[in-house]
This record gives sequence, C-alpha cells and structure tokens, in this order.
Amino acid sequence: SIGTSALDIARHLPDRVEVAGLAAHSKWEQLAEQCREFRPRVAVLCDPDAFRRADRSQFPRETELRAGPDAAAELAAAADVDVVLSAVVGAAGLGGTWAALEAGKTVALANKETLVVGGPLVTELAARRGAKLLPVDSEHSAIFQALTGHTAADVSRVVLTASGGPFRGK
Repeated sequence: SIGTSALDIARHLPDRVEVAGLAAHSKWEQLAEQCREFRPRVAVLCDPDAFRRADRSQFPRETELRAGPDAAAELAAAADVDVVLSAVVGAAGLGGTWAALEAGKTVALANKETLVVGGPLVTELAARRGAKLLPVDSEHSAIFQALTGHTAADVSRVVLTASGGPFRGK
C-alpha cells in the first residue's frame, strides 16, 4: 500500500515528482495500469513467471518492461533516479536498497527487514556513499521523527506498541 500511496503523491504533485520507474512482484495488470498513467521509462516484474504471463500490449510503448530482482536493483541505481522508495516485502528488499545506496541515492525505506538483515552494513554503506536513509514506514518513521534533534545519549529506551500487523487485536 505504501507504493500506491506514493503514486497518489506523484499524482497530486506532477510538477514536483516524476515517476522514473516502477517495480512489482507479480501483479502485472496493476503495474501496466500504473505505467499507462505515469509513463515511467522502466517497469520491472520481479517474478519471472509473472513477466512471462504479462501482456506487453497493456504497457505503454515508451516503458521498457524488464524482469527479475537484478532489473529492480539496476533501476534503483539508474542515473535519472534521485529517490528510491524501497517497499519490497522481506529480505528481498535488501538488493534494491543496497544498489540505490551504493549509487548514493536517497532511499525512502519502508522495508524494516533490510535493517534487520543488514542494519550496520546498510547504514555504513549509506554513510560511506553519502546516501540518505529516510524511514517512511509508520513505526520507524515515528521513532526517527521523535529522535530528531536528540543524540543517542538523550534516549534511554524506545517502546513500540503492537498496533498492527500480526499483533492487531491482541
């Protein structure tokens, strides 16, 4: 849902936000619809089976349709990309995030697992390449905002409530 929310922002700020590329796991019909609206240079289907099933005639002629996680990583590192929204579910999100950081991009990170799997390596790479990591998922964005203007010495503990996901209603 964060990807479609980001597209809502692009839709409302066409003079400030241009969609250079889009990626999806397997929902090629939704990806094609988004490509018809936003006309990105590249669209990626990470699932090779979905790529084989996709009806190319549903995609705009100017959008290059590519397949696989490597194609998503190449898109994230492309020269015409300034900001990458990393919202891939699970550890699979690490590849595209890593490629974007390696290229010195700003990464709007909605994928917590990237930090769980490789937190110190990811943050070190961002610092070394002059890239920025901006937390945009609700919980880690709230922590980021609450800590703005403070140092680690100012904080003794951070408590997250179980407001959603598998803990909803518990």
